[in-house]
Amino acid sequence: MLATQWSDYHTKVRDHKGLILGIALLVTGIILVALKYPHVNYYKVIPKTGIFAVVTLINIRFTNKTFTKAAYYALLALTMAAACIAIWH
Repeated sequence: MLATQWSDYHTKVRDHKGLILGIALLVTGIILVALKYPHVNYYKVIPKTGIFAVVTLINIRFTNKTFTKAAYYALLALTMAAACIAIWH
């Protein structure tokens, strides 16, 4: 989704859908951890939860505003970091 917005990140106004999606990802992640407890990989869960919390905060900050270049690159970097954590053994 971020890749499709590359050309217009600085002009397109974001709405509440991104925030709702971020909160839904965070809540479902917490639910999955609760279902899998005590066999949870905390070395993966804790950093990814922190990353999703930061992504949610960025979306809250830029609700109904355009992303700055720094915010857009931060979202890309955080997304890639979460993906790397997910595939790291």
